[in-house]
Amino acid sequence: MQFAVSMFPPLALGFFGLGTGYLIYGPQELIGWPKRDERVDRATGIWGIWMPGFCQFVTGIILFIGLTWFQVFKGAPLYMAAVAFSAYGIHWFAIGYNRYRGNDPRPNAGMSVAFFILSVVGLVVFFVSADWPVGLLFLGLALIYLSDFFASIGMAWGERLLGLFHVITGLWLMYLMLAVAFNFALGWKLPV
Repeated sequence: MQFAVSMFPPLALGFFGLGTGYLIYGPQELIGWPKRDERVDRATGIWGIWMPGFCQFVTGIILFIGLTWFQVFKGAPLYMAAVAFSAYGIHWFAIGYNRYRGNDPRPNAGMSVAFFILSVVGLVVFFVSADWPVGLLFLGLALIYLSDFFASIGMAWGERLLGLFHVITGLWLMYLMLAVAFNFALGWKLPV
């Protein structure tokens, strides 16, 4: 049995979920709003699990299944997208749950090294593939995990930098979501 190639990988869902998470976490890290307390941590934890966590995980799994089992998605860079969406989604489950429970953020230092490397791999894949809009996304991700390392080890400026890169990258993700949705649904040709 062979399926037709789909021109509609679920990229907009993954971009939207991650962008929403960054726009929730970013202002808190950058300007201290809303001020962190137990209630705010529970709320941001739930948002972290469901928006960036679940949306990216679902996107990654659909991409992997579509690339491998059914071959309905084509294009080698989509493999990198599947790896990234899956890994970032799973990592947001942990980030959201840790925030929800008020757990110690110091172990994020080791996580940030691994995700910095994953971000650099994505940056190389998408820039070499001439997909500069997604390459820019991975540049933003690399900067997020670089600053997250310093935030995790207790550097106050690291948290502010993390918030800045969360907000900038979150806004870029909203553009990518919009571009994918308009391109797929309306036949537009926005860069993505």
